Amino acid sequence: MTHVSLLRALRGTIAPVAMLALLMQAPLGAASAEETDVEERGGPSTALVRVDGRPILRIRGFASLPADERARAIEARIEAFAGNRSMPASVLRLEENARGTAIMAGPVTLLTITDADAALEELGRQALAEAARAQLAETVDAWRAERTSAVRLQKAGRVAVATLLLAAVLWLLVRVSRRLREAFVAHLSARVRPVGVQEFEFVNAERIHAALRAVPRVILGLLAAAVVYVYLEFVLRLFPLTRPIGERLFDLVVGPLETLGLAFLGELPNLAFLTVLVLVVRYLLKLTRMYFEAIGRGTVRFDQFDAEWAIPTYKVVRIFVVAFALVVAYPYIPGSESAAFKGVSVMLGVLFSLGSSSVISNVIAGYSMTYRRAFRRGDRIRVGDVTGDVVEPRLLVTTLRTPKNELVVVPNSEILGSSIVNYSALARESGLILHTTVGIGYETPWRQVEAMLLMAAGRTEGLKREPAPFVLQTSLGDFCVTYEVNAYTDDPQQMARQYSALHANILDVFNEYGVQIMTPAYEGDPPEPKVVRPADWYAAPARPSPAAPGASPSGPG
Repeated sequence: MTHVSLLRALRGTIAPVAMLALLMQAPLGAASAEETDVEERGGPSTALVRVDGRPILRIRGFASLPADERARAIEARIEAFAGNRSMPASVLRLEENARGTAIMAGPVTLLTITDADAALEELGRQALAEAARAQLAETVDAWRAERTSAVRLQKAGRVAVATLLLAAVLWLLVRVSRRLREAFVAHLSARVRPVGVQEFEFVNAERIHAALRAVPRVILGLLAAAVVYVYLEFVLRLFPLTRPIGERLFDLVVGPLETLGLAFLGELPNLAFLTVLVLVVRYLLKLTRMYFEAIGRGTVRFDQFDAEWAIPTYKVVRIFVVAFALVVAYPYIPGSESAAFKGVSVMLGVLFSLGSSSVISNVIAGYSMTYRRAFRRGDRIRVGDVTGDVVEPRLLVTTLRTPKNELVVVPNSEILGSSIVNYSALARESGLILHTTVGIGYETPWRQVEAMLLMAAGRTEGLKREPAPFVLQTSLGDFCVTYEVNAYTDDPQQMARQYSALHANILDVFNEYGVQIMTPAYEGDPPEPKVVRPADWYAAPARPSPAAPGASPSGPG
């Protein structure tokens, strides 16, 4: 057999084998995608030369010329040769030079196959060059054929037909899905029952109906996505510029899901630990809550521990338990060791420290007030200038309802730093004392004034008869004596109405007995000294006690 015959035989047998090996090893990546086998093989990087998505040859890089840059340069020369239609692909020839075997297109060197490239494929350099030349000639012919007007029109027609077919299939899916949804819901609606125990429903019937109506939509969405995927892959593979995307479309869709799946499998031990930790903490908190609820109900008692402290104390314990669980769980959280996770954690910590000072102070104040027993829900209190009933004592703020039916939100830190007047704390046991003052001239017997004030207190509804009201003479002023009437009530929420009624009764009683309230300002001495004669000491409605000296009953005025 002659040398020429042997070469032809090698071209007929080795070339297909070499190209099959190239195709089996070729990735679906970009034309000049650099391989990451530097770490795996400990040698230079490799890249695959592609033209219009067709693999030509895998090459090695050099220290001065990385594989991806060398592949891009080769691809550019091949495309320039393919664009020159005056030179047929049959002009490609092999030529030996100092670096290896070159594939020549006239005077231009398209690529040079080195011994390192041949070793990469475990083939002889000459055999690999023959296979590469044959594949290159076929690729150039296909490149030129695909860019003719006739082929482009033909492919444009295919795209139009595929688009119409896609629209028809989607329209058909919508129609079928609509009828399927109607039939599905109509068939199952009568059988749907709420899920629950006795009167309590875990899942009501409306939510089940909504879920059933969503099933056909989900099926339609999946089918539509599959049809659109097939359409895109077909259309993108038609044109040379979009063919690499079409060949990689499956990887683009499934690749992220595969990455997520592999990451999930890798994190399964940590996720299992976190799941067990969450379950343990959850049931520990449930047991703790049951214990503190028993304290709140009085089932479990401790000395010097108020039952009202049970739930707030449980909340404090819960914070510490959750914080401890987070510290334990942190190393097992997926991505906790990454720089991004640590950066976000630091940023959140800084933001929390800068913006939470007032929040923390309010939280501490809220718990402090709980254990101070300053007030509880429903109490009538005064904080600063605000008086109202406690609607909701919360962790950060306390909501008060004023007598004017206004809701006032007071920060707990402000309450902690202010004096709190609680009108309801002792009113439930011994009563709250309502008091008001009047100024009466010296010419009016003080016993008469006291009797009139006590009469006015007795006429006021809501004031307690026991303990009995009493009167104090608080001052002897320049022009009048100041009397203070005091009466007990057990309903602090009616303070405003009771004060109004008490003032009205005082006015009525003093008018009935002709006694003037608030003597006019002093301008000069009157002709008669402003004294009370003993005979008038017990002017009506005053009644002397039997032991009073010189006591004698007297009638009105």
